[in-house]
Amino acid sequence: GRCDSGYCLVDSTQKCTCPRYRPSGGESSDQRVEATATQAAPTARLQQMFEENVVPKLASEKGLANPLSQPRIVKAVVNVGVGRLLENQKLKQDHAEVITDTLTVISGQKPIMIKAKKSVSNFKVREGAPSAFMVTMRRYRMWSFLDRLMNLAMPRIKDFRGVSAKSFDASGSYSFGLTEQAVFPEVDMTKSSFIHGMHINIVFARSNPELSHFVLSELGFPFAKPESSKK
Repeated sequence: GRCDSGYCLVDSTQKCTCPRYRPSGGESSDQRVEATATQAAPTARLQQMFEENVVPKLASEKGLANPLSQPRIVKAVVNVGVGRLLENQKLKQDHAEVITDTLTVISGQKPIMIKAKKSVSNFKVREGAPSAFMVTMRRYRMWSFLDRLMNLAMPRIKDFRGVSAKSFDASGSYSFGLTEQAVFPEVDMTKSSFIHGMHINIVFARSNPELSHFVLSELGFPFAKPESSKK
């Protein structure tokens, strides 16, 4: 092969890593890069539902025809607090492994450890002590996680009657908690030495509580139905 850069010297026994290397009798690396870039990124099922069903309804029912004015889900954050598991301001290795494995399995990413930034004597918190484990998902992993959360995990909650529709903040982000990790079918409880819950935050952009509730409802989020007042 040959290289068009003019400064990359290779012989027949070496493989040039220069972007302008052109193999003999084949396509150039620039052509291969261009062909790879044109391949469509994977689209999650829930994301496709949002684009095909929710976006048109935002334009027709909410008057948001401009895509830049429509609410979007930008990330999903899952964190597990470990303050109650500390012994002498230290976290046991098996507890850390169980939480890390759980978050890795359900999110596809390795979580990070959050440490206390300052000491608070009233809460028995010392600076530098482990505070929580957190993982942030975006794009494909976020949509896949939300799909499994709504359609696989939540129906497995005991005596589940829906989640509260009042847990939106001023910017439209939604927060709620789970009491145990066993609701996710991919978590092997035989390898878990204890049960822990988690806090989930669905972050919206360009939204408010009303729009976020509309989007999540159209996606199939199981909000609790308001109980009729008894006379």
